Amino acid sequence: MLRTITGFSNPTVKFLRSLREKKHRKQEQRFLAEGLRLLTDARESGRLPEMLVMATKRESHPLLDALIADVSAAGGEVIEMDEDILAKVTGKDNPQAVAGVFAEFDTSLAQIDRNASPIWLVAQALRNPGNLGTMLRTGDAVGAGGLILIDDCADPFSVEAVRASMGAVFTQTIAQARWDEFHAWLRAGDGQLVAASLRDSTDYRTAPYARPCFLMVGNESRGLPEDYEKACDLRVHMPMLGRADSLNAAVAGAVLAYEALAHLRPKA
Repeated sequence: MLRTITGFSNPTVKFLRSLREKKHRKQEQRFLAEGLRLLTDARESGRLPEMLVMATKRESHPLLDALIADVSAAGGEVIEMDEDILAKVTGKDNPQAVAGVFAEFDTSLAQIDRNASPIWLVAQALRNPGNLGTMLRTGDAVGAGGLILIDDCADPFSVEAVRASMGAVFTQTIAQARWDEFHAWLRAGDGQLVAASLRDSTDYRTAPYARPCFLMVGNESRGLPEDYEKACDLRVHMPMLGRADSLNAAVAGAVLAYEALAHLRPKA
């Protein structure tokens, strides 16, 4: 059923805008995703928004039509509102803007099947939502099982992280845990923990990767704590041939993921 909103003070508008803040996302256990491509990726991954929001004056698009039909069939709510009201929700002055409200996913370690993929990405204290989204996108590209966030990381369900993931937030398993919890879980089963490190490390191109391989990068400015690195099975480094002494955390994760993939995927 289609509902139309015409006022800025409507409670639904206030609810939608509140999801741009972490405390409200946690309270509601909901998050906002914006853009037709992103919502189409979610739909194709088997996830539909509970609420679909779009501009009253919009051009017809087959992907949007399919989205409206599927959300309606699933019992979700479809809402249209004036373009200027929608701009307040999305932060974008775009008549074709569309947004969806999704229930947050289970992010416990218990829902992970470690043997579902040869590669998993792990990020410790990653604070930049753009980097977090990029790591999700990298994980999707290399066929990783997902991204495990250790300690105090950026919120994977923030608008910025979701946007930067380019839809990978819907295709990658996401887990969140403290270090002690993660380390205990990892050691309770199969898994090689590999750290990007300069301490007593091996060249990343010749390292003996083993599946399931958990590739861990640290905080953007501090890297990994020393005791975390010592707890790893393998420490690897990438050569720095210029003046820079390190790579962006998400870039380092991508370089390692593709190298591990080359080692671990079946040879043709």
